[in-house]
Amino acid sequence: MDFELSEDQVALSEGIRDLCQGRFDIDTVRGLADCGGVDRRRWDELTETGVFSLVVPEADGGVGLGWADAVLVYEQLGRALVPGPLVGTLLAAGVTDDAVVGLIERTEGPALVEYPDVIDALLVVDGDGVWRVDAADLGGQAVQSVDPLTPLARMAGLPRGDRVADAGGWADRAVLLSSALQVGVAQGARELAVAYAGERRQFGKPIGQFQAIKHLCADMFSREEVARAALYFAGCVLDSPELGDVGRAVSGARILAAEAADHNGKDCVQIHGGMGFTWEIDAHLYLKRAWALTPSFGSLDEHAERIAALV
Repeated sequence: MDFELSEDQVALSEGIRDLCQGRFDIDTVRGLADCGGVDRRRWDELTETGVFSLVVPEADGGVGLGWADAVLVYEQLGRALVPGPLVGTLLAAGVTDDAVVGLIERTEGPALVEYPDVIDALLVVDGDGVWRVDAADLGGQAVQSVDPLTPLARMAGLPRGDRVADAGGWADRAVLLSSALQVGVAQGARELAVAYAGERRQFGKPIGQFQAIKHLCADMFSREEVARAALYFAGCVLDSPELGDVGRAVSGARILAAEAADHNGKDCVQIHGGMGFTWEIDAHLYLKRAWALTPSFGSLDEHAERIAALV
């Protein structure tokens, strides 16, 4: 299988990267913590660009691309640490007209809902289908989140809501998009670490010339590339299921992407030394976003067991 991007895919990826650099620079992203993670004006710009209608057919007013293209876009959003219910809003296109849509899997007992103060609706996925719950019906109590850009509210239970779709495929698509965000997080952390290693000097030369730092940076790049290959394959399989087992591809991408984001975030903090633990350095934001993205739609152990059952 050829994983080389086409000219159109390269242009798509570069276009989203340019958008993020212009509208979601790191200072802007940090400031979004003051408005619940979502600035409506910038969110509308993402909508107008077609970020949330990527996989909607052109006949229905969408961009008409596939999942292999969508992961390229979400990879760049993850690299820029763009916050907000990105996954839910894309999957909700064609199902609801709400502008900002959260997504959660229904489980027994309490639930943690992301971006409770800014979403217009919450889509709840369970074995019986996908249910739309109006944000006004949620309630809940704000709780401390590991990621300052991913606010949370604890709900005693989720309302039933109105059924809007079948549940088939929703979990796999959500996992795929979350994995794309995490591959982007891994790349952003690696780029930040490499840049610092080239600037910080010790004993008269950049710390990037020291073997220990070189090894860390090389490991970061290797993890990122392996996770990216698995991600792109999963996107292709969702577009063309005859290429392989969808569950195996998606779960494999999830495990590798989550591990790459986690370890690259930790290594980025380590390369920054004592400064890496401070609020002013951006390293912790990558690590915290990696952690915030991991729990949704199955733990890593559950995805590993899913793969093991297929082997």
